[in-house]
Amino acid sequence: MSRDSSLTQSPAWMALKQHYTEIQHHHMLEWFAADPKRFEQFQSQAAGLTLDYSKNRITRDTVALLLQLAEERELPAQINDLFEGAAVNNSEKRPALHTALRNFSDRPVMVDGVDIMPEVRATVHRMEEFCWKIRRNQWRGYTNAPFTDVVSIGIGGSFLGPKLASGALKPYWDSRLDIHYLANIDGSHITEILKRLNPATTLFIVQSKSFGTQETLKNALACRSWFLKNGGNESDLAKHFVAVSSNVEKAVEFGIAEENIFPMWDWVGGRYSLWSAIGLPLALAIGIDNFRDLLRGAHAMDEHFRTAPLAQNMPVLMALLGIWYVNFFGVNSHAILPYDHYLRTLPAHLQQLDMESNGKSVTRQGQPVDYHTGPVIWGGVGTNGQHAFHQLLHQGTHFSPADFIMPMTSHNPIDHFHALLVSNCLSQSQALLQGKSEAEALQELLDAGMPEAEARALAPQKAISGNRPSNTLYFPKSTPQVVGALIALYEHKVAAQGMIWGVNSFDQWGVELGKKLGNRVLDALLSGDSPANFDGSTCGLVDAFRRMQKLL
Repeated sequence: MSRDSSLTQSPAWMALKQHYTEIQHHHMLEWFAADPKRFEQFQSQAAGLTLDYSKNRITRDTVALLLQLAEERELPAQINDLFEGAAVNNSEKRPALHTALRNFSDRPVMVDGVDIMPEVRATVHRMEEFCWKIRRNQWRGYTNAPFTDVVSIGIGGSFLGPKLASGALKPYWDSRLDIHYLANIDGSHITEILKRLNPATTLFIVQSKSFGTQETLKNALACRSWFLKNGGNESDLAKHFVAVSSNVEKAVEFGIAEENIFPMWDWVGGRYSLWSAIGLPLALAIGIDNFRDLLRGAHAMDEHFRTAPLAQNMPVLMALLGIWYVNFFGVNSHAILPYDHYLRTLPAHLQQLDMESNGKSVTRQGQPVDYHTGPVIWGGVGTNGQHAFHQLLHQGTHFSPADFIMPMTSHNPIDHFHALLVSNCLSQSQALLQGKSEAEALQELLDAGMPEAEARALAPQKAISGNRPSNTLYFPKSTPQVVGALIALYEHKVAAQGMIWGVNSFDQWGVELGKKLGNRVLDALLSGDSPANFDGSTCGLVDAFRRMQKLL
């Protein structure tokens, strides 16, 4: 069946609907009891990661039907299109070739008849030279002091991906450099960063493809002003400011030397740009060799996604499980639960990756969908969440599938801390699976000596339904290669879901309207003149702002 045919009328979709009615009330514990090898059967390994997906509301038949759906939607051909440079971002007539940025094979990658790999490799070499100069104190500030701090100025993908990887790989940082990420257009954010810095030893990286993104440019101009007011002068700007941008003219006008402007390409979307020169602050922190290892880990996952049969393909399996819950169980959210302090910003990065990619309500052909697409992504780190939102996971009226993500060893072993952390991770997924019946809760209370009447009143409050699905992703340690593979895994999971849903996972038109209206609202806030077509609420809020700013 063609991928452009109606998804909900496909044979596999109809079979999955029927299959759902047959198994929806079954408890996973039944399937574990009936199949001692369920754990081994529902497992996938790739690029140093292992996925246990046995705690999902699936049988062998479920998986077979989901794989049939992927075949009917011509998923292997669509995956090939992605790697071959087809215009998979059809609304902008562009390929999505973030995979080329970590291509360690000898395969050329063609865009408009030109192999882009020489330019990609040349950019990594430029990054290497730059990092060497900074880290070896060959490039210094205007007082000839070595740099101690790097401020990365960007937003969206220019911020979330590098910040995630920098945090995840903190054990590999050069202790002489501290990396700061400035994104929010909020005076408090920039103030709190700059007040801790010395302009003579601070390097700024301005990250904006257009060199005109409102938040990034405003923050960059504020940093430039701060630098000039605190000892630096115009001739010193080139020593302290570099850029990652495709708008060389604007960057040079800002005061950045042309040789210190690293390229961005139209065939790399912002949320996939970590692997490019956008990763420059990360490379400065961990060194270019570790940065290359990050790329190698992502490349290993790319090769797995590109070549592995669908039935063993980790990103595809995760994508299909998500579709199973969103489209047949009616689930509208998915929790990301890293049990690793260094991965604490993973949920925020995956929010953008997933929700900006698949938060779509029309197909690639512009037709309204008649099924749900991307879920809300949320989550939090480690045991913190157990004392906060896990209550909803266990007893809420809606269930949210969860990904538990866990290194088996710690960079910082202390006593039995890591065993305790892992025990919490495993016990939470176990509790989601098995739950506790009202009868069990009642018996526990009676065994503890509670009067029967009181115990019967309390038992329903302590009952937990269980049968709530989760994946467990585990690996030996959070190394650069593992972190690269982990991020690439989710990139491909999201892409595979978009391919099956028939949406364009590589554009983001939904963010444009707010940007456009923002300029008009800003004019009204500053001038006090609200356009006639502003709604009453916006006019009232503009007026409230001006009153409180004492501008009236």
